[in-house]
Order: sequence, then structure tokens, then C-alpha cells
Amino acid sequence: MILGRTLLGISALVFIGYGLVSLASPAIPSGLAGLEMSNGDAFAEIGAMYGGLQIGIGIFCLLAFLKSDFYSAGLVLLILGIGTLAMARLISFLLATDPVSAYTYSALAYEFTTAILATTALLKK
Repeated sequence: MILGRTLLGISALVFIGYGLVSLASPAIPSGLAGLEMSNGDAFAEIGAMYGGLQIGIGIFCLLAFLKSDFYSAGLVLLILGIGTLAMARLISFLLATDPVSAYTYSALAYEFTTAILATTALLKK
């Protein structure tokens, strides 16, 4: 349970922190990912997806960290949510015709590591 709680606590900090930065300044995550915001819809989309959604995931991880009733659900969220994100990123990376930057490699490492550790923690429960 120590692995799972540690992973949930770290995930809460990472998601809430990155989400707050992204909500306050959507240009930061879009710049890191090489995305161009060409209008207000793009600004709102980046703020919502990189800001709002990540803050929500982080708050749920915090809830799962603090309340044992949500522990397993928090790990499942990391397995399914972050695991499918990793798989989709890997598939997209393999299909891309242009080279990717350290951003994609770092994201893949973080996402696969998080999903694998969450799976390990859930199986040890």
C-alpha cells in the first residue's frame, strides 16, 4: 500500500501543479508540445485539457491518497487514464513522419512508468 499511496500522492502534486500552470498560462504547455494556438478556441481548449482536466485528475488522486475508500479507484484511474494515454502517444509516435522531441520521450517514460507502478500497487493490494 505504500507504493500506491506514494504514487497517488506524487500524481496528485504533478497533475494539480501542471494543471494550475497550464490553466494560468496555456502558452506554456502548448509551447512545450510544439502546438500553436491560433485563436481563442485553441486557448480555451489548451486551458481546459491541460489545465482543468489535469487539475481534476490530480484532485481525484489526492482524494484517493487521503481516503482509503477511493484508493483502488485512484489506481485504476492511473492505470486506465494514463496507461491509454501512453499507448495512444506511442502509437501516434510510431505513425508520425516527423521526428519528435524530448517532450514526447519524457511523456512516454512518465506515462508508462506511472501506469506500470499503479498496476503493480493494485495487484499487491
